[in-house]
Amino acid sequence: MFTGLVEEKGTITAIEQLGDSVRLTISGPIVTSDAQHGDSISVNGCCLTVMAQGDGTFAADVMQESLDKTSLGDLAVGDEVNLERATKAGARLGGHIVQGHVDGTGTILDRTPSEHWEIVRIALPADLAKYLVDKGSVTVDGTSLTVVEVVDAPEPWFSVSLIPTTLSDTTLGGKSTGDRVNLEVDILAKYVERLLGARAEGATS
Repeated sequence: MFTGLVEEKGTITAIEQLGDSVRLTISGPIVTSDAQHGDSISVNGCCLTVMAQGDGTFAADVMQESLDKTSLGDLAVGDEVNLERATKAGARLGGHIVQGHVDGTGTILDRTPSEHWEIVRIALPADLAKYLVDKGSVTVDGTSLTVVEVVDAPEPWFSVSLIPTTLSDTTLGGKSTGDRVNLEVDILAKYVERLLGARAEGATS
């Protein structure tokens, strides 16, 4: 489990094609300071398993399923990525509950800068829009953010407000219109939907 508080921006140092998967090598001195084989590290919001580590880098395999449903397949050597280690039991939950299981990708529609923050609008699949609410939580490329506004029609999108720390300390500060980002909706919303659906089915049976 993660909290969506990015610890550092890492850099892709190598990409090895393995047929139906790829192996990424990523530099990240903070997240590798205590990393062990088998540990989980969030890479742009995707929970990946450390296969090897050393000299401030770690390697992780990305299966075809992840390549198909996330933006990890868009990465190239030299690209920056958001990194976060799995949270420890008893640690402060500064963001929200993040699983590192990407639900889909969104596309940046536009950015509106202000004096002290920046509003970013992101298009998302219609089947994910129902899980977002104003002032709720969403994970964008591994970053826990508060939803400012949600619009369902004619094409669903939502907006987030990025403070200077987020702009400087995560990759979101360098994203451009048209870029894809990984999205994970609040798991609590999906559990509520499942429970209410089961209750409705029981009431009609």
